[in-house]
Amino acid sequence: MVRQPAVAGRFYPEDREELNDALDEFLKSDASRIRAIGAVIPHAGYMYSGHVAGAVYSRISVPQRCIVLCPNHTGYGPPLSIMRSGSWLTPLGQLEIDEEICSALMQHDSQLEDDVEAHRFEHALEVQLPFMQRIAGSSIRFVPITVGTGGWSDLESLGYAMAAVIGTVAPQTLIIASSDMNHYQSDATTRVKDRKAIDQMLTLDAKGLYDVIRREQISMCGFGPACSMLIAAHQLGATKAELVKYATSGDISGDFDRVVGYAGLTVA
Repeated sequence: MVRQPAVAGRFYPEDREELNDALDEFLKSDASRIRAIGAVIPHAGYMYSGHVAGAVYSRISVPQRCIVLCPNHTGYGPPLSIMRSGSWLTPLGQLEIDEEICSALMQHDSQLEDDVEAHRFEHALEVQLPFMQRIAGSSIRFVPITVGTGGWSDLESLGYAMAAVIGTVAPQTLIIASSDMNHYQSDATTRVKDRKAIDQMLTLDAKGLYDVIRREQISMCGFGPACSMLIAAHQLGATKAELVKYATSGDISGDFDRVVGYAGLTVA
């Protein structure tokens, strides 16, 4: 099956040349890149969060194998939905799913279910792919997973499964957690709340992030993907995280009454 673009022309340009031009505006060609284990990258429309996403992608090397975790905004499909075969189409070309990693992950985590519906209209993973293609080309393979559960044990199991598979089957695989930060409160409130979540990620504390999200009522839509990524990264020997860039939608729109926060982090 070829998964067709769902948000091209809305979240990012659907014309190939226009998309490449937009990506080149966000990406720094002369940036020094690190080999990261994981990253947290926003997924709003490019006009709002593309500059934050581009800053992270300018900081990391994108290897030939990636796992991309995103929240489930649509409500379709099972809690942990993995699309284990096929390909995804973007205006820049077709990307193949990494069937080997998908199969290995499903063997390690029985909660992962092979599912198409959760991915069919989900934007949070799709918007990452053009950045990945622009840097590393369409020969890269990736694993698409939507995380529609907020249960700690489920997130922990997924994190351990990714660490086990990367450690044995797919070394140097990058884990991308697609997430925006706090939603639809004032800019001042959002920055305070987001800082509390960012501080936990900077100390690589997955459980701390999980707890502060709930305690402070931070509406970080991809906290589940971020928690699982941090768990896997810790198991794989990560020692540091870096906040590459932070912004809110108010920085672009000028509306500071109801904003969405965007944080870009690397974990290495």
